Amino acid sequence: MNAALRISVSSLRAHKRRFAGTFFAAFLGVAFLAGTLVMGDTLRAGFDSMFGNAAAGTDAVVRSADTITTPGESQGVRRPVDTALVTTVERTPGVAAAAPDIQGAGQLVGSDGEPVGGQGPPTLAGNWIDDPRLNAYRLAEGRAPAKSGEVVVNRGAAEKGHLKIGDTTTLRTPDPVPVTIVGLATFGGEDGMAQVTFTGMTQGDAEKYLTAKPGEAASIRVRAGPGVDQRTLVRDLEPVLPEGVEAITGQESAQENTDMISSQFLTLFTTFLLVFSGIALLVATFSIHNTFAIVVAQRARENALLRALGASRRQVTVSTLAEASAVAVIASVVGLAGGVGIAAGLQALFPAIGFPFPEGELVIGTLSMLLPLAVGVVVCLGSALLPAVRAGRTAPLAALRETSVDRSGTSRTRAVAGGGLAALALGSTLTGVLADPSLWLAGLGAVLALAAFVVLGPVASTTAVRILGSPLDTLRGVTGGLARRNALRSPGRTAATASALMIGVAVVSLFTVFGASLKATMDQTVARSFAGDVAVSTPSFGAGGSGLSPKLAPEIARQPTVETAVGLGRGVAEVNGSGRALTVTDLVALGKVFDLGEVRGSLAGLGTDGIAVTEQEADRQHLRTGGTARLTFTDGEQRDFTVRAVYGRSELAGDYVITRAAWAPHRIQDSDTLVAVSFKDGVSTADGRAAVEKVAQRFGNPEVQTRDEYAQSSAGGIDMMLTLVYALLALAVLIALLGIANTLTLAVHERTRELGLLRAVGQTRAQLRAMVRWESVLVAAFGTAGGLALGAFLGWVLVKASDGASDSSFAFAMPPVQLVVVALVGLAAGALAGLRPARRAARLDVLRAIATE
Repeated sequence: MNAALRISVSSLRAHKRRFAGTFFAAFLGVAFLAGTLVMGDTLRAGFDSMFGNAAAGTDAVVRSADTITTPGESQGVRRPVDTALVTTVERTPGVAAAAPDIQGAGQLVGSDGEPVGGQGPPTLAGNWIDDPRLNAYRLAEGRAPAKSGEVVVNRGAAEKGHLKIGDTTTLRTPDPVPVTIVGLATFGGEDGMAQVTFTGMTQGDAEKYLTAKPGEAASIRVRAGPGVDQRTLVRDLEPVLPEGVEAITGQESAQENTDMISSQFLTLFTTFLLVFSGIALLVATFSIHNTFAIVVAQRARENALLRALGASRRQVTVSTLAEASAVAVIASVVGLAGGVGIAAGLQALFPAIGFPFPEGELVIGTLSMLLPLAVGVVVCLGSALLPAVRAGRTAPLAALRETSVDRSGTSRTRAVAGGGLAALALGSTLTGVLADPSLWLAGLGAVLALAAFVVLGPVASTTAVRILGSPLDTLRGVTGGLARRNALRSPGRTAATASALMIGVAVVSLFTVFGASLKATMDQTVARSFAGDVAVSTPSFGAGGSGLSPKLAPEIARQPTVETAVGLGRGVAEVNGSGRALTVTDLVALGKVFDLGEVRGSLAGLGTDGIAVTEQEADRQHLRTGGTARLTFTDGEQRDFTVRAVYGRSELAGDYVITRAAWAPHRIQDSDTLVAVSFKDGVSTADGRAAVEKVAQRFGNPEVQTRDEYAQSSAGGIDMMLTLVYALLALAVLIALLGIANTLTLAVHERTRELGLLRAVGQTRAQLRAMVRWESVLVAAFGTAGGLALGAFLGWVLVKASDGASDSSFAFAMPPVQLVVVALVGLAAGALAGLRPARRAARLDVLRAIATE
């Protein structure tokens, strides 16, 4: 065994370049995985610290006990508490101080007239709490607000809006409120709470603009007296609190916020990154396996001589695996350092583009280091296992003959197995998409389809390369013909090399098709449902923004150019025991600018006790016109509403609609998410839009868009998602390129004598370089073509499965321009990967090459 290890060490020293591609493939995969895990640990620690700082001086929080949570949201809506409770709380033994905490949405308008924040992180407003222990913010400059109209803003928001102390601006609450900045605040020593903006008002202004009526607060913050711990404080408070109100410790409040972020955002985000880490490692697996397969094939005579000299099969196998282990350990260890660098880069990048990440030092946990190290070693050893076993099976007599390097893998067994996998994949996906819609079944079919493509790759490569390379005979003559024959000489190697690129291109194509389908779905939804001329809307994604003032739609409706203007507000209630989102609007006006489909019953006369429901939701809740639905609101009141209309479509109108008069007694901070406007006959879009914009300027200057612009902006988050996806997938494509370059480099070494003979019979250096480059392009073309086909198929599967598994109607779209760009990038990648091997081939000394054994 020691002899086998010495041979491995000697081989590594003598052939360092052979494993360069393997090293970098493993390094990049491990680095991305380690960076993802470190980033996740850092974010969790950052949010723990941030929420801990927010509750550091708060020993107890008094709040409403009940919440209403709608589907898709992890944080429910609570009813306000009476600020008169502050007096009762302050009189409780063990309480040192208490203060109402009034919170709501409030968005500052910058000096340039544009809103500050809103595309992601929350934009908050509340009362400025004078007790420094109960207030998470600290005055850094200026003073606290003392009279109506004065505010303190966090320093980060002021810098983004180019605002300073003494400036007068507008605060959307959503009603526009003129405010004067009298102070700048920090949070935990930073300019703000991550990317969140905060505006602190007087308590009177906060009650006036952020609550439905004076005397209400989101909660009451309580500070304990000396020697009183948080648990004791909560026990002392419980007996004095009215029914429906509870007290929790400050630590529990901070933990709830952390858990909410973890379940709703952090888990999704880190899973998203881990998926791409897995893709990178999968691509690396193909590249590493291909490298070792070629190296073992090239060393067949060497291994045969070792066998003839007495080496056992086990020794030869162990020798190969020892080389793989050495490369794996070195690449993985270096990859850990690279992962820390990636995490640092992500930490700096994401806040810059609007992700609400808190600042802080990198947190490097033990698991975040050990797991990538173990995965890197296992991937390398697993990829090298089959080639190592094949090396151990080399017969001693192989040293006496020329050994063929080609192992095409085009056996009948492979064809049958691949065909069986393809049939299973097709059956599973069609069942999961058409017969019994299921994302899980469709996902299983997608995995089987990927496996079928990999298994059938060597079988299909011969035909595919012949077809893809046929133009080369005409365009490049003998050079092109030789490049095509070189790509054909080992179908198994060609397929293995192309598979890595195929996976990367397939995932890029999948997200491209899915993103285009989401955009087409939004276009279809707006075109089918929205019959208005312009829309005034809030940001299409993120938690930020303050919404639109409910007074905006009536003001727009008064314009002489406007036929109808209707605002869509949002509320929440339990409908027959289940939390549901409510659309608050004038349903008659809504029917004039929205296509609601077939309507049973009457849209008019809902009054304060009527409700309209979509047909799908009515069937689910067993409701019909004239029937009764029991609604429970956040204030605890239960009321029976009569179903007066059942309508067909719900994409923009929502599943449940009530009037503003019905919602008014139960509202907290009232706002609209959309104002839809239709113009009178003969009014041009330009004139009507100008009139609407003039009104909108008085309400914080929200954006006014045509119907097409509204559809595009609603899909704006898709473009950001695709940009991030493409950036992450660039790593997988880079690993695939390293695999192609490494394969060609090893192939050049393998064909040294052949290349020397070609040069001896008259082939020029330029022709030799072109031959190697075109071979690389053909391999990349095969991988790109397969990736496009697989990605388009999987994109169709994902769209159709999502359509069947959700209430929304998805549209499938194939974006030809984007897919052509992906194809061109794949071909260009192949040409790029072939540059260095081509240069090395052209530099070969002709006589030495001919003399090479």
